Amino acid sequence: MASENKNVPTQAGSQEVSDFLEKLARTPAVRPSGGCGRLMFAMDATASREPTWDSACHIQSEMFKATDGLGGLEVQLVFFRGFGECKNSSWLSSSDDLVRRMTSVYCRGGRTQIGKVFNHAISETKQRKVNALVYVGDAMEEEIDDLCHSAGELGVLGVPIFAFQEGDDLVATQAFKQFANLTGGAHCRFDAAAAGQLKELLAAVAVFAAGGLPALEDYGKRAGSAVAQITSQVK
Repeated sequence: MASENKNVPTQAGSQEVSDFLEKLARTPAVRPSGGCGRLMFAMDATASREPTWDSACHIQSEMFKATDGLGGLEVQLVFFRGFGECKNSSWLSSSDDLVRRMTSVYCRGGRTQIGKVFNHAISETKQRKVNALVYVGDAMEEEIDDLCHSAGELGVLGVPIFAFQEGDDLVATQAFKQFANLTGGAHCRFDAAAAGQLKELLAAVAVFAAGGLPALEDYGKRAGSAVAQITSQVK
């Protein structure tokens, strides 16, 4: 299966990436039997993230190419920007469709709207199971108690949040860690100047959502001894 997929990343990144992969390996498989994995991909499109948006578009294409041989993946793009604007695409099964959606988006100044993202994820998974929520952002400007309440509801629904933080804003770090802990997901920071870090993180979640733990174990074998040691402990 995944052993023949040359698109799956083959090297582990920084220690923080390795730590993330360890947490991912311990996350229960949530992919429904007999169907595609469903991944909600949410991004902060406020002005502070404009410098990295173009590179992110390319990364998303690579992420879904990594799942081509793993049983299928559907993704829904969610983004917020400007004054109260939060939008989502339909569920997509093609990396080309995802890239087209992303390249049509440009960043606008505004405050974060993470609460809207979480509430949308709750609504979607009540209609049909969402296997994982990926959130990429660099800030948190909302009421933390409200966000944690919504994250807790996602945890009850079995939707892990994988929060990828650009930069080192302390408020965002504390919030993103809580979102991950409340849902059984993971939090990891990445360097905007090293796109490969985010690429590997997103590919790992996509592989997990599309193929479950067997695909992740195969990823571990390809990623190096540290990850292989981690995946060997998965029950």
